[in-house]
This record gives sequence, C-alpha cells and structure tokens, in this order.
Amino acid sequence: MIKQIIKLHSLKGWLFTFSLLGIAIILLPLLNIFAPENSFLHIPDYMFSLFGKYLCYALVALAIDLIWGYTGVLSLGHGVFFSLGGYAMGMYLMRSIGKEGVYKSELPDFMIFLDWKELPWYWWGFDSFIFTFFVILIMPGLFAFIFGYFAFKSRIKGVYFAIITQAMTYALMLLFFRNNTGFGGNNGLTDFKKILGYSLQEPSTKMSLYILTAIVLFIFYVVARFVVQSKFGRVLTAIRDSENRVMFSGYNTLNYKLAIWTISAFICGIAGALYVPQVGIVNPSEMQPSNSIEMAIWVAVGGRGTLSGALVGAGLVNGAKSWFTVAAPDYWLYFLGILFIVVTLFFPKGFVGIFSRLRIKRKGNQNG
Repeated sequence: MIKQIIKLHSLKGWLFTFSLLGIAIILLPLLNIFAPENSFLHIPDYMFSLFGKYLCYALVALAIDLIWGYTGVLSLGHGVFFSLGGYAMGMYLMRSIGKEGVYKSELPDFMIFLDWKELPWYWWGFDSFIFTFFVILIMPGLFAFIFGYFAFKSRIKGVYFAIITQAMTYALMLLFFRNNTGFGGNNGLTDFKKILGYSLQEPSTKMSLYILTAIVLFIFYVVARFVVQSKFGRVLTAIRDSENRVMFSGYNTLNYKLAIWTISAFICGIAGALYVPQVGIVNPSEMQPSNSIEMAIWVAVGGRGTLSGALVGAGLVNGAKSWFTVAAPDYWLYFLGILFIVVTLFFPKGFVGIFSRLRIKRKGNQNG
C-alpha cells in the first residue's frame, strides 16, 4: 500500500507537493507569528480565514474533478452536498452558543424570533460534536447515494443529468429558504461563538482551522490520486471515454458511477463543514444553481481530469473573484463568463494543460 502511494508521484512531484504543504502549514503561520506587523512578509490574521475558504473550495473542485473529469458525469448540484455538510456544522455551532445568544435561551435566536416553543426533532443531538461529525460524514453521501441510484439506474446521462442536478439544487434552496423548515430561512445560521470550547474570534482558532483544512485537502488529494490511478480509476476513465464499450466488456457501470458520485459528495460535505466555522455563516444562497455552475468552472479553468488542475482552478478563479468584488464588483460575472468561454474554446485542458503543452514542446526542442 505504501509503495503504491509513493508511486503516485515522481520524486520531484512529491518534493513539490510537500513543499506546498510545508509553506501552507508551517511557513505562513510562522510569518504571522514572528514577522513584524509592519513587514511585507507579515501574514495578517484575517488572511487565514480567506486562505481557509480557498482551501475548502479546492476540496470541492477536487470532488467535482473525480466525477466530471475522470468519469465524464457533469454535476451542477454539488452545492447541495457542500451545504449539507455546512448546515450540519452550523447546527452544532448554533447549539454550542447555549444561552450566550441575544435572547439568552437554549433555543437558537432565530427560533425565538419566530416564536418556536421547542427544538425540532431533527436538531436533537447537534449539541454533541461526535454526533455532528458522523452526520457530516454520512448525510451528504447518503443523500447523493439515494439520488444517484435512481438517476443512474434510469440511465440519465449527459446534459439531462446536469439539468436534474441543477433542479435538485434549486428545489432544496427553496426549501431551506422557508422559515418553517427550521434552518434559519433567508438569514441561515450565523453569529457562531465557539467550536469545541474555543472562541472562533481568536486568531489561534482561525489559524488552527486553516491548518486543519490544508491537511485534509492534502490527504484527500493523495486519496483521489490513488483512486484514479487504481483499476477502479481506470474503469472510471473508460466510462468517461465510452460507457457502452465498458458495459459490453461486462462491467456494471452503475456501481462504478454511483460509488464515485457518493465519494465526491462525501468530500464536498467535509469541505462545507470546514468552510462554515471559518466564514461564520451558512445560508440557502450556498445552494443557488449559479454557485454549483461556478464550481464546475473552477475545474474547467484549471484543467479537468488532472486533480492538480482542479486545485489550481479553484485558487485562480476565487482569487480573481476576491479582487473583482473589491475593485470592480459589477464586472465579475462578465469576466467569469468570458474566462469560461475562452478556456473552453481555446484551452480545453485548462491552465494545467497549457503548462503541459509547453513542457512537451520544450522537451521536443531539446531532443531536436
């Protein structure tokens, strides 16, 4: 097993990967702690929440690349799985507030405001982190398994599958917008105070969440690379290229697609759970169809079917979004649309594909 993991990258590849991990979890925190605040090397406290958010997005992009880049199944509904994990964590954080809320009640503030008299049954258990942890692990994957089973068994594929995933996202968004569902309605869940007894306002807590997210992303990147390079992954790639031929070869493609679909949703749920305490809010807008479309764009821009491209795409697009929302917020969607069109038409393998093409060309010139 260990030998198989070592073979996932060349020596240079592992050195580069661990260098990035070292920069993320060692160098940046050290620059925050020891570099003077007036130095250009200093990393401000607020940057760790921003970096942590980007890492959560990278996890989502990794999950989408598994199902779209390697299996050829385009999902426009991964915002749902991301939100389910986020809402589970949000419910735990709301219960952790206790009587520190505005109304000094055991019930969450929004329930008091809406004149709720008791805690709904589906909120039971969320005062326990262990219970919440298992819900985060199970709920997104279980929901994806049920949805995927009926969708794949019905032989829905291509653009039709993308449409029904988008319809699923829109339907759940409308459901969570309703006040009587008990999830905070339009405002969602917010005003979190602490996690596992630690204040979410403390810089040390923010840094710890960021480091945890970086480590989780690294682990899932290694797992994802192991999956796609295994026999299971080769079957997924074959399904992407020609599902009918795979079926004629005796493989049950439903089981393979359902498995990777569930794994992808599982990763998204964990990303959502890590996202919420760092951002401080979760509401139904996370489920809006445009968010799920944007998630797919991350993968397309970076280069689908590469894993590393998904991470690069999530970083590039969200970095550009952060800049545009400050400098020119009205032009962000125009830029995003143009970027997607240009990449699709001229760089179908994304930014990673551009560098791969340049590297191959350089080697050809050297050999010539």
